[in-house]
Parts: sequence; C-alpha cells; structure tokens
Amino acid sequence: MNPKTSIVSNSLHRDQHGASVQPLYMSTTFKVDLKSDNQEYDYSRSGNPTRSLLHKQIGRLYGVAQSQVHAVSSGMTALDTIIRGLVLSSSSHVPTILAGDDLYGGSDRLLTFLRTRCHARTVNVDTSDFERFQTAFLSLERVDCVHIESPTNPMCKVVDVPRIIAFIKKVSPQTYVVVDNTMMSGLLCNPLRLGADVVYESATKFLNGHHDIMAGIIVSRSQQIADEVYFVCNATGSGLAPMDAWLLIRGLKTLHVRLYQQQFNAMVLAEWLEQSCGFQESPQAPGLRTRYVGLKSHPQFDLHKSFNDGPGAVLAFDTGSLDLSRRIVSSRALKVWSVTVSFGCVNSLISLPCSMSHASIDPDVRKQRDFPEDLIRLCVGIEDIVDLQQDLLAAMVDAGVLEVRGDMIHNLLNGHTARNTIGSEKYIQHSIYDLFYGGPQEKLEQKLSHRAIKL
Repeated sequence: MNPKTSIVSNSLHRDQHGASVQPLYMSTTFKVDLKSDNQEYDYSRSGNPTRSLLHKQIGRLYGVAQSQVHAVSSGMTALDTIIRGLVLSSSSHVPTILAGDDLYGGSDRLLTFLRTRCHARTVNVDTSDFERFQTAFLSLERVDCVHIESPTNPMCKVVDVPRIIAFIKKVSPQTYVVVDNTMMSGLLCNPLRLGADVVYESATKFLNGHHDIMAGIIVSRSQQIADEVYFVCNATGSGLAPMDAWLLIRGLKTLHVRLYQQQFNAMVLAEWLEQSCGFQESPQAPGLRTRYVGLKSHPQFDLHKSFNDGPGAVLAFDTGSLDLSRRIVSSRALKVWSVTVSFGCVNSLISLPCSMSHASIDPDVRKQRDFPEDLIRLCVGIEDIVDLQQDLLAAMVDAGVLEVRGDMIHNLLNGHTARNTIGSEKYIQHSIYDLFYGGPQEKLEQKLSHRAIKL
C-alpha cells in the first residue's frame, strides 16, 4: 500500500471485533503483564492506542515514522513543547530565538512571555525579506532557534523557506529550524522535505476542520529530536486526550475534499474582491488591497507556488479605514460569515485581527511592524461561493463601502467600477484553478491525488 495515498485508512487499525471505524480507547490505565517486556501501553499520559493511530496517520501525511509525531492539546502547546524540549534545554546561556515580525498573536504572546521572564531572548525580523533576515541572523552571536511561518498570518507575506533553511544549515547547523505549517497544513506543504527540523500545526484548524476540538501536532525530522519532544510531552502530560484524538482522526478523513473546496472558494473570492469590488492599490486609495498568495498580483506569487501545492484558504483585504472595516465586520447584514477568530473550519469566518486574534500584540509593536489596523481577515469555508459573495457584498454595501448599480459594483472609496461576477460561468466551471495551478481542474486533481485521503 502506498502510504501517500492512504493517510487515513481502515487498514491502519486492527480491531478484534472487526469494527469498520477505529475504536476509541478512553481508558486511563492499561493492565500490566509483569512477565512481558514488550507492553506498549500502561498509562494514557505516556501513550494511548487512539493517539498512536493518529500519530501513524500524521506520519503518513508528512512521510515520517509514527514515533516522530506527537499530538498535544493545542497549537500553542505544540510550540511551547518544542521550545521547552529543544531550546530551553541548555543551562549554559540564555537562548536566542529569531522569529518573524508577522506572527499569530498567540505565538507572539508566548515568545514575549519567555523574553520578559528571561527564559529566552526573542528577536523579530521580517522573514519575508531574505536579505534583512540574513543580516539579522549574522548580527547575532548565536541563534538557537529560527521560527518560520509562511504564509504569514494575517498579512499573507511569503517566506522563502527553502532558501532560509539552506542558509541556516550552511552557517549554523546547530540552529533548530521550527516551522508553523498551520496555514498550509501537511497536505499543501511539507517543510521537513525542505530541511526543517521540526514542523508543528494547530490541528484545531485544517486538520480537524470542524472547530469541535483543540489540538496540536509536532512532527520531527529525526528520532533524536522526537525523543526530546516526547520527554516534555510525557513529563508535562500535554498529550492529546483520546476523545480529541479520535475526533481529529475523523476530521483527517475529509481533509483533502474540504481543503479542495475551501481553496476554490478562496480563489474566487480573492479575485472578485480585487477585480469586481476594487480592493486594489491605486493613487486614489493607496490603502486598499487584497492579500492572497493565490493571486498573480501578489508580489510573491511565484515564490509561494515554487514550494507549495496550493494557496490555502485564508485571505485578507484592507479598506484604508479602521472605522469602515469595523462597520463591515460588525454589519448585521452578515448571515453566512461568522465573526470569530481561528481558521480552517468548514464554515467561513470573518475577523478584525487587531481587535481579535492579534489584540495581544502591543499596539505600538503593531505600528512598528506596519501591521494595518484596518485589515479584515477572511477564513474561507466550504459553503456555496455565491452565498459567500452575496453575504459579504451585503455587508460592504451596508457599511457604505460599495454600491451595486445593476450588474455593476461601484467602490465608493476609490471610484473603481466593474461588472459583478457573482455566479459567473467562468467560476462555476472551476477554471479559476488555472490562476494558481496553471492547468485545468483534471490536472489539479492529479497533482493533489498523491496525498489524497482514502475514506
């Protein structure tokens, strides 16, 4: 059996009763046979059959052994566990972590906590600018860990992950490279193949896809690194609970079909926002723009495409006004989009990151990092794309940003007028995939089939 085509498969578990769905082992303890030296489980904090099956499936997704995967209670627990196990393990010096300047708010909060408690020094730099990153790296006496997130959340900046990793491994092989792969998931990108030491995801997002659990996964390049990670998991009891592991296994079964539809919706939505609604930079309104790595107008479109199998389903747009953005997000016209944090769910979410998911970042720090306060983040689900467009259009009309004149949309902020393409036959035929993949839908399905999930 080809592991790349059987991430989730009934053949991965052996139930004594022949159940077609893997059983759930809720037991805290397991009977010990003192005559046996090969007993796999004794206490669920250290290991559980349901969690082990999850490890096996994630291992297939990333192409590593089951023993190199660890599932924990959240994405932030994953990052904390990695730092405890690999970065804070030395008592000879205060370690230095070099991280991006556009991070998920929770990651920034954790790194800030470590810095203010003198556990680790954190230096932030724009990792999407390789020359700036290189200068920052070489200016430091020692870098113990580099934290990478690409595309960045929520500004959708692309980091040249292969180039950065190659540079680090050449000049400082002992530096750990840790990649937050949540925005892509293992289905669209595998940073381990690019040379990363550890990859983690908030499995709450795409991997589970239903926002009914919190979970994180850690995937290590080597068994030695995995053993360091496991020690912290076992010592702190951060391993994912059996019920949550079982629900994550269930979510993985539909990862491929969910993400396929989410990307399609995101591509259509991004082009519609840019071309029909006029959220694009212009002399009349320089603050307007649509941010999505699947748009050819994105300055790093080709770079992202060079090492990822898709653009994902998170995009953002700027209105140039915090007040207008608040009016859109808080509009009572929104019926399909839910105003909440997070992403990767089957239902679509809209948020104002500076007031929500990234509010924990100090406003002065956001200003230093050129983080636009008016940025609206869209986390696209699997609903009908026409419903999503019409719902968002109603909110923007209600907020006084757009006007609909017959079959035309007029942007009141920059005077842009264009035909409203909602329901266009072009998109119904899914030919929008040409935008990113450079081929018809059939080629896309063939491209992604090497990691398709068997139900």
